[in-house]
Amino acid sequence: MSTLSRPRNGRLLAGVCAGLADRFGLSRTLVRIGWVILSLFPGPLWIAYVVLWFVMPTEGNARR
Repeated sequence: MSTLSRPRNGRLLAGVCAGLADRFGLSRTLVRIGWVILSLFPGPLWIAYVVLWFVMPTEGNARR
């Protein structure tokens, strides 16, 4: 598994879904579809996305 970071290439919005998919070895498309479906239900998903956007380092700037 790679480290948790937002990729520079292949982003759609901020790269959070792509970063999570890369970290856990899942398809980026699958993670994005799952996020869209889950965002239709009430809950703090949008808040979690924004928090991860600021917390996850950008690829190449990741702390080691």
